[in-house]
Amino acid sequence: MTRPLSRQALLRRSATGGAALLLPNGLSAGSGAQAASLDTPPDADLAYLRLLIGAELLAIDFHGRALASKRRLGTLAPTVTRSLADEKEHYSTLAQLLQKAGQAPATAGDVDFTYRRGSFASRASIARLGLRIETLLLGAYLGAIESVQTAALRLPIGQIAANEAQHVSALAPAAGRLRIGPAFPAALTMSAVSARLDAFES
Repeated sequence: MTRPLSRQALLRRSATGGAALLLPNGLSAGSGAQAASLDTPPDADLAYLRLLIGAELLAIDFHGRALASKRRLGTLAPTVTRSLADEKEHYSTLAQLLQKAGQAPATAGDVDFTYRRGSFASRASIARLGLRIETLLLGAYLGAIESVQTAALRLPIGQIAANEAQHVSALAPAAGRLRIGPAFPAALTMSAVSARLDAFES
């Protein structure tokens, strides 16, 4: 039986009970660029890592459930299979970054996601839900690129954002959308991502 983890818990979860405890003496979470230059990222960056891990857990859960209804996927199956492998790599990288900062990342056993009835009933419904989730992830990573202070985090976050854009493009036609989206995809704030993740919590 999985134990639901609230969005607040996803943001706050850590091995030490709080990211502020990880900052050196004399530095607060608002120390900005000074804190970002140290080995341990500032609290806001760690919060972003926890939020992105939560988003990746949602994507992994969705793709796993989609593959379980493989007969309905049809020609979309290879796309979903590859996307699932990508999301697992994303999760692994983010988890390692968080562990390096001394915090324990959330795992699949911590979260219980739910979906509307009929979400996996057909190829089209799976594609529409997948597009919604992948668009959420893309916006989350773009928002993180704009907001994180730690330079070492920007490249992996940017690389993942580029991959999420590929996922969006691959799913779009099956969902009745154009393969090429807007020239400037929306970057989502942390609170917006958290609220959208909350819609999938039990």
